[in-house]
Amino acid sequence: MTLIKSISGIRGTIGGAVEENLTPIDTVKFAAAYGTWLKQQRNKDNYRVVVGRDARISGEMIQNLVMNTLVGLGIHVIDVGLSTTPTVEVAVPMEHADGGVILTASHNPKQWNALKLLNHKGEFLNGAEGQKILELAESNDMHFAEVDDLGKITKNDAYIDLHIDEVLDLPLVNKKAIEDANFKVVVDGVNSTGGIAIPLLLERLGVHPVKLYCEPTGHFPHNPEPLKEHLGDLAKAVVKERADLGIVVDPDVDRLAFMDEKGEMFGEEYTLVACADYVLSKNPGNTVSNMSSTRALRDVTEKHGGTYEASAVGEVNVVELMKKNNVVIGGEGNGGIIYPELHYGRDALVGVALFLSLLAEKKMTVSELRTTYPNYYMSKKKIQLTPGLDVDGILSTMESNYSHEKLTTIDGVKIDFADSWVHLRKSNTEPIIRIYTEAQSQVEADSLADRFIAEIKAVANI
Repeated sequence: MTLIKSISGIRGTIGGAVEENLTPIDTVKFAAAYGTWLKQQRNKDNYRVVVGRDARISGEMIQNLVMNTLVGLGIHVIDVGLSTTPTVEVAVPMEHADGGVILTASHNPKQWNALKLLNHKGEFLNGAEGQKILELAESNDMHFAEVDDLGKITKNDAYIDLHIDEVLDLPLVNKKAIEDANFKVVVDGVNSTGGIAIPLLLERLGVHPVKLYCEPTGHFPHNPEPLKEHLGDLAKAVVKERADLGIVVDPDVDRLAFMDEKGEMFGEEYTLVACADYVLSKNPGNTVSNMSSTRALRDVTEKHGGTYEASAVGEVNVVELMKKNNVVIGGEGNGGIIYPELHYGRDALVGVALFLSLLAEKKMTVSELRTTYPNYYMSKKKIQLTPGLDVDGILSTMESNYSHEKLTTIDGVKIDFADSWVHLRKSNTEPIIRIYTEAQSQVEADSLADRFIAEIKAVANI
């Protein structure tokens, strides 16, 4: 059982001992620190926070604890109930709220939950802001409201529909072409809120959805990370239904992956590549993804005359660089689409609408569309280190060993070779180094990862 406190929020497994797991006491303490921090940011009479959750079994309990803690601080709460991460992000500015809280542990198994925290723009907090909340939680320097000044909870179930309205109003979403294409799509909602939002979006687009695991029970029917090895049932359903494609999202609907009409994965890394190809064909400009994402986005961006740049890993870092470079679309290779025309957050709903617009206009099958993009293959491995080892020192040595190559060191060490790359980065929560590689064949990518595992072991004397 685990509790992880970091600058990006608090997450852990339900049950067990205080400060070792995500217990009610830990939940209240961290929610109180967040509410206190919000009140320190803006001097005003009334404060408002949007709170929503995915369909995890523990979600209702955790949400009630968070909401009533905020009420105890004198903060008014807009309860959007079962929702998605991007829906809450959209709701915060629409409500003119001071912040937002999403109760979700993203792709982690059902025993996990987490508090993801937003600012008044509906965007994730940066490192300094997250650190301040951690410090407040440890200090217990939190003062609650007197009885006449308690906050109130207002329920609003309309925000998934409002989010869909915002997506459909985007100029680049070609609703007519999608409707005319008469698509049939199998949706794997992993029994969470994607099973509510994605079929509703498809129906509004004139698409026929076939629902697979779309009951928001929180009992995930398979590992909820949308990877090929977890999606055998989706592959069978796509083929059986003779569907045009399959769609799968993670429990909080900020990651998106597609499956072609043959039941083969389009490639999670290529979700962003395809959406960017469509957007850049209409509105040329720059793009950003993180350092561990495929080179294919760079290739597509340059094809349309734009410039690509990689950020440190993490949505906050991607968004920061997107704003700096004034990009038209960006995101992460894990299926996270960030389209600033709508909001600065990973959003599977906008990704679905952009991808279907591209597919409808191209008049191609999904498998044919995939052949139009460069073929890169990735390998993701990790090496377990002995606790106490100087991980920064190990990475510094690797940097020195490859000083003659093109290096990026804003997040670990990334080494760019002519036809491949390797990214070495340490974990912030456990003694491991993650190794990401990409090459022009799977064998080459795996071999490159194994080579660097051996080199790291030699440097670390393990």
